[in-house]
Amino acid sequence: MATSLLYLNDLFLSFGGDSLLDGASILVRPRDRIALVGRNGSGKSTLLKIAAGQIEADSGEHFVNPGVTVGYLEQEPDLTSYESVDAYVREGQTELSDGAAPARLMEALKIDPAANPADLSGGEARRAALARILSEAPDILLLDEPTNHLDLPAIEWLEKKLSNLHAAIVVISHDRRFLKSVTTRTVWIDRGKTRSLDQGFSAFEDWRDKVLEEEERDRHKLDRKIVAEEHWVRYGVTARRKRNVRRMRELGELRRTRREEKRPTGKVEFTATAASSSGKRVIVAEHLSKSYEGRAIVDDFSIEISRQDRIGLVGPNGAGKTTLINLLTGQLAPDTGSIKLGTHLDVITLDQRRASLKDDMRVADAITDGRGDFVTIGESKKHVSSYLKDFLFGPEQWRARVTTLSGGERGRLALAAALAKPSNLLVLDEPTNDLDLETLELLEEMLTQYDGTLLLVSHDRSFLDGLVTSIVTPTPNIPGQWTEYIGGYDDMIAQQGGAPASTKTKNTSAKKEPTAKPKAAPKSASLKLSYKDQYALEQLPKEMEKLEAKISAAKAALEDPKLFETNPEKFNRVAATLAEDETRLETCEEQWLELEMKRESLGQ
Repeated sequence: MATSLLYLNDLFLSFGGDSLLDGASILVRPRDRIALVGRNGSGKSTLLKIAAGQIEADSGEHFVNPGVTVGYLEQEPDLTSYESVDAYVREGQTELSDGAAPARLMEALKIDPAANPADLSGGEARRAALARILSEAPDILLLDEPTNHLDLPAIEWLEKKLSNLHAAIVVISHDRRFLKSVTTRTVWIDRGKTRSLDQGFSAFEDWRDKVLEEEERDRHKLDRKIVAEEHWVRYGVTARRKRNVRRMRELGELRRTRREEKRPTGKVEFTATAASSSGKRVIVAEHLSKSYEGRAIVDDFSIEISRQDRIGLVGPNGAGKTTLINLLTGQLAPDTGSIKLGTHLDVITLDQRRASLKDDMRVADAITDGRGDFVTIGESKKHVSSYLKDFLFGPEQWRARVTTLSGGERGRLALAAALAKPSNLLVLDEPTNDLDLETLELLEEMLTQYDGTLLLVSHDRSFLDGLVTSIVTPTPNIPGQWTEYIGGYDDMIAQQGGAPASTKTKNTSAKKEPTAKPKAAPKSASLKLSYKDQYALEQLPKEMEKLEAKISAAKAALEDPKLFETNPEKFNRVAATLAEDETRLETCEEQWLELEMKRESLGQ
């Protein structure tokens, strides 16, 4: 207790008879960097509000070390009662505050101090709230979704800023890369209780899965014990003469434990309704340009998007990502240039503001567009309540109004509505907003298996790295120019830093020599794969298949706990061979991918 700044212990809190916190605890020590994680609705934000003194628990301890200051960044900051952003940011200043800090922070976060708070976008309001809390320099920072609505430059700035602070930090975020960069401890809220891990978020997912697996094993053991006891009650020799009171009482306790057990919240069942395949060419854009009030948003941009491509669009807020998306999908006419959309396209769009969700509509109407209570998913017809159950909506919610939903529920509903409609081109604008980490992982898994083409606008670097085949981003210091990079976000960063030749510049006004992406290279009848390359393309898959079989066999052998004890030489030999085979497999995969891209670029 002596070294703690803040201590919450054994907290209980109920809303409407339902228990939200059931013995939750958290200890914050100097310089802690704590990731507070859990499913939407698990009580993360509530726990932060209790720590900030904004609400009280029904019972439990709440200790803050005397003299310790606590700063709280709420999820939806309200600036409406202030005359200017500057007045809002400076309100929390005291005599001990650094008077120059607000101005420095507003400049770093690109905030206009004179702006009217009523005119701010979500991202601008978030940056103003960050400037305010950071300028107060509290001993503990409680941050609820600090990266929401921020663009990538602002997120990266915040990561560096937090890493240099002396304050302790407790942060809720759906941005996995941000949590991995910032945190050194993890507190998981699950079914009202908290579990602590003395490692940052990078270790959380494996630890969580292990905990849930152990719970499932324990649950299976309990079920078997109940079955055995019930068998004794019915058929035991003693039971025929006289029921043993102690055994009957123990059976009752086992049944009660099983009945009252809180099981983990179910998983979202993401399924995209597939339309028939589109043509091979999905979008062909040539020399697109678009300006507003003399400002070039897109200037001489060309791209060819093929079936099953996954294109990520990233860049600062206001750079024109939404404009570019609307141009590429034919929703907006270019000033100059041409757009050709492929054949048999079924386009579904999920916009960032979830504009398709009206506050007064029923939850079910968002899925069926108000046409009855059934929805067709693939070839099967489902009642809307059954479909919504896959997205963790209870039967009582499908008749409820959208306005009653939380931010996370609105995000799930918008995805449910989009995925219920047949598509072969998905256009997703910030689909990860307000989703909890587990739902985000499942969405990523579904999209990797999606059979159509994907256009994705996102600030989530881990999400981009897990999905996209290339990234389109504004070219620095050249208004209106956009550049495409092969690979995910980390690949883009690597290419910007040391390998510009692997990028494809989409603006003929650029001063540097553009280098074509392999798939978009000029086709020529005189160019074709050599016999050596063709042979390698045929043989490499067979070689990779053999290596994968050897690797599986080696891993199985090394899993035998007795191998090292009985034959250490064989253990070391198998381990060395495994490492060699894994390296060889990686080399083969890279070689095959290179040749495949070369073959496709030549149109063979």
